[in-house]
Amino acid sequence: MFRLNDLILIGVIFSSMLGGILIPEWASFFRPYPVYLMMLLLFLSFLSISMRDIRDTLRHHTPTLIWLSFLKLILVPLTVYLIFKGIYPRYATAALLVTGISTGVVAPFISTLVNANAHLVLVMVVISSLLVPFTLPALIKVLLGRSVEISLTAMVQTLCMVIFVPIVAVEIFRRMAPAFLESIHRKRYPISLTIFAVINLGVFSGYSEFFFQNPATIVEATCVAVALGGIYLVLGILIMWRAPVENRIASVIVLGNMNNVLVIVFASEFFGPLEPTVAAMYMIPFFGLILPLRGYSRLVQS
Repeated sequence: MFRLNDLILIGVIFSSMLGGILIPEWASFFRPYPVYLMMLLLFLSFLSISMRDIRDTLRHHTPTLIWLSFLKLILVPLTVYLIFKGIYPRYATAALLVTGISTGVVAPFISTLVNANAHLVLVMVVISSLLVPFTLPALIKVLLGRSVEISLTAMVQTLCMVIFVPIVAVEIFRRMAPAFLESIHRKRYPISLTIFAVINLGVFSGYSEFFFQNPATIVEATCVAVALGGIYLVLGILIMWRAPVENRIASVIVLGNMNNVLVIVFASEFFGPLEPTVAAMYMIPFFGLILPLRGYSRLVQS
């Protein structure tokens, strides 16, 4: 039912997570690099999508993009927070942070694996990244009664670097070295696997000691993360039920493949250890969603 490459991807992701936990001294070498590696992943994602594709998506899917942006950044985070506040209040804040963050730069790559509308996903990466410095602090203020001071200038600079530098780089290479770009495109999958592994090694090495000292919390946080993944899967399909199947799958990716590495950094600065732990453990459903999405795509299109 699933391609060998999908299973290889899952194996690489989980083994690198385990490696970061078990050999943190070696894996800690990679801790400073997740942001730059995310930029490289977005560069790889842009290889198969031109600026014309993005302009056409903005022109022809404006109502869908507005609706998805409102859902992604306001309505779904609010709904998920209230659900956890009622049934599992200890994890309500973590659920809010993970749900309310922007769609991750890896999402366009994931969309190519499950036959989703990659153009729609890519534009949502840009839109949600530009809006989240305003929407997430507002949700935290309203729902938690706390004000999180964020350097807006620093946030915008970081987001512009992560998103627009790869876009410009791809366009430059298209004009100056198209043959080189084509050779990179042919090797995109193994390069992406390597980047995923290095990101996980760096992220999980930072939580190795906490994992061993709090095994019950890790199990609990993992269950919460998996439950969140299930919520995003169901909501993503339902909110785009009348849309073509590739847009339904794109909706799930927009909700479920968020920038959880940014949540780890953000939550570590402003919250306790529980919130970044849930964000770190969300690596499991982050990539695990590929399997049900591929199955759903084949089921609907068969």
